[in-house]
Amino acid sequence: MIKVPKIIKLLFFNQVWDIPNSENTIYLTFDDGPTPEITERVLEILDKHQIKATFFCIGDNVRKHPEIVQKILSKQHSVGNHTYSHLKGWKTPTKTYINNSEACRIKLNSQFTIQNSQIFRPPYGKIKPWQSYKLRKLGYKIIMWDVLSKDYDASISAEKCYENVIKNVSSGSIIVFHDSNKAKENVLNSLEKTIETLKSKGFKFEKIA
Repeated sequence: MIKVPKIIKLLFFNQVWDIPNSENTIYLTFDDGPTPEITERVLEILDKHQIKATFFCIGDNVRKHPEIVQKILSKQHSVGNHTYSHLKGWKTPTKTYINNSEACRIKLNSQFTIQNSQIFRPPYGKIKPWQSYKLRKLGYKIIMWDVLSKDYDASISAEKCYENVIKNVSSGSIIVFHDSNKAKENVLNSLEKTIETLKSKGFKFEKIA
């Protein structure tokens, strides 16, 4: 599902699917990092185009690569929680899921000064209603997405990832790419072209705070 249907957004209205605005502002997000080389290359592209984005980080990757998280923060991007172990909520007991998510938050807060460590994205977009409720009670804002590039899918090309975004984006869209090994070829070969085209169409980029 490249573009999230309105009915899904209405049914799960407690989760953030887009951020409506009249300024043509959109929100680039990256999941599953930090990953050596890939996250750093993504940061170079964002820096080149002078735009800010949001990185949803896996806690265990934060543990392995704190220097990359520091680099993300030093460039004034946002960092969010993507659980400690990339858990699929639908297959995980709620208590385990909450504890794993909190472990990621604790890891981030213990090492870094983060503007808002309470933004959370469920891996795979799979989260049970009770898990969502519990996290929101803890103060988390659950950030989903409006447009999925599908860069993690090795069966499609970088050009297709580019088209997935360009054909579906609108003001307020939250767009998902991945700074992961699985998505490496697609994200690094589609991201800059995507940014250039969106800028040419008058879109502005902001991070999620």
